[in-house]
Amino acid sequence: MTISPQQLLETLSWRYATKKFDPAKPISPTEWAALETSLVLTPSSFGLQPWKFLVVENPDLRAQLRAASWNQPQVTDASHFVVLTARTTLSTEDITEWISCLAATQGIPTENLAPYQNIVEGFIQPLSADARHAWNNRQTYIALGQLMTSAALLGIDTCPMEGIDPAAYDRILGLENSGYATTVACALGHRAADDKYATQPKARYTADRVISHLR
Repeated sequence: MTISPQQLLETLSWRYATKKFDPAKPISPTEWAALETSLVLTPSSFGLQPWKFLVVENPDLRAQLRAASWNQPQVTDASHFVVLTARTTLSTEDITEWISCLAATQGIPTENLAPYQNIVEGFIQPLSADARHAWNNRQTYIALGQLMTSAALLGIDTCPMEGIDPAAYDRILGLENSGYATTVACALGHRAADDKYATQPKARYTADRVISHLR
């Protein structure tokens, strides 16, 4: 299934970083199931998926997270709130686990993927612990982009949020020493009728400023 180029551009022009959500307009269970699956389907380097997505439903937790987010109301007012976390490291065992999953999914012997596993390990092993965590952090932004675009295609509003205290999030969500750490968050729902940002023109540089064609 496809949409037209015009429909794509209209959808991307419609979306914006929603500052005020309508708490009375929840995302339907069917829509949310699709958005969760969009997260599962997110591509990642080598397919390693070095992340975990926390859908925070508990009102008390969301209130605590709001306090750790400069009191931004999106955290508590949006229909759904997702915290995207990244693995703090990647081990040989993690890679082996992924290779086993890949082999089982594709119905091929694990040993046939040994050359691929060697390539992955050859990239990961030389990285320091900090470099591995930083690389995993960058991967989560692929998931964030996929989530936001998928939501827009369903007519659902989003607000990506880096204005948070990741260390406080980790404490509130019990992530310390879990092997995962907070990277970024995203609020999802439906815009309030009086959100003034909904009608503001989208300010972007022209294409010739940000795109170069190398021929």
